[in-house]
Amino acid sequence: MTTDILPDVARFDRVRAMAWDAEAGLLRMLDQRRLPAETVWLELRTAAEVAAAIRDMVVRGAPAIGITAAYGVVLAVMQHHARTPANWRTAVAADLDRLRAARPTAVNLAWALDRMQSVLAGCGDDPVPALLAEARRIHGEDVAANRAMGALGAALLGEGVAVLTHCNTGSLATGGYGTALGVVRTAWAARHLRAVYADETRPWLQGARLTAWELLQDGIPVRLLVEGAAASLMRSGEVAWVIVGADRIAANGDLANKIGTYALAVLARQHGVRFMVVAPSSTIDMDCPDGDGIPIEQRDPAEVLACGGQRLAPAGADAWNPVFDVTPGRLVDALVTERGVVHQPDTAAMARLMGQADPAS
Repeated sequence: MTTDILPDVARFDRVRAMAWDAEAGLLRMLDQRRLPAETVWLELRTAAEVAAAIRDMVVRGAPAIGITAAYGVVLAVMQHHARTPANWRTAVAADLDRLRAARPTAVNLAWALDRMQSVLAGCGDDPVPALLAEARRIHGEDVAANRAMGALGAALLGEGVAVLTHCNTGSLATGGYGTALGVVRTAWAARHLRAVYADETRPWLQGARLTAWELLQDGIPVRLLVEGAAASLMRSGEVAWVIVGADRIAANGDLANKIGTYALAVLARQHGVRFMVVAPSSTIDMDCPDGDGIPIEQRDPAEVLACGGQRLAPAGADAWNPVFDVTPGRLVDALVTERGVVHQPDTAAMARLMGQADPAS
């Protein structure tokens, strides 16, 4: 099978997480905390509001966080350049620090802010047009990369297969189309998929609330399962691939992704199910040698102890709530990026992908 299988996927690509409103000069953001019960769009006018939206999970997914932060820089400059023309750069620098600290694990956040800072450094008296153009460029590049990855990943699947995915890796987690769900969209449109399974993804239930909602918006059927059922599903022989995204990939191919990803990789290896990671090259951190160097965000124990505001655990119980785990690169069968596919990623293969010299040579 070749990679030339990208059909007309417009009818499977109707969801977006954010949109820049040029007329109003603000960022519209779909509040993913309210899905699927309500479709609520927030209007963000300041970098502080953008940072809070990132921190509070209004938006999530590494590429979407980076794009959102890029638009946050535009809002920061619009606000401070107008109010404090004499020292607006100092005020913007504080907002950049606030944005950068919003979520520590997703490397796309720092990557996008670094790009915006480079443009900002060369701006003159009218910085907004250049910064807005860069933010839109980051957004557009992400969608294009996702479509390319969709074709590359779908070409690996074979025909008539069922797949399992985890968390949400679609349009809601990116600029549009999605990473792992971009592969699903492409393969479904080409009629190569027989079924799509999705973990609930506790404790925030991104699989149940977001992936299921997003796929159904595009007319793609989905079957949910609790994380504890994944082993039995694989043992049954029903699924041929696990397809996930990543929030940060180290130089040796180790990756951080939503908590539970590591367990799926171990189970997949045990049951002969192939494991695919789909992520743009902006997610790759070549300055991080391996997974031990990836910071793992810890969130409020209340997210585990309660659900929907209702306490589930008894009073006095505590919880351990890491948002991500690290999957060793040796458990990955295929890493799909817009630059190409790496099979069994390791340090040498990652260096070749990124156009760098092999550190061991």
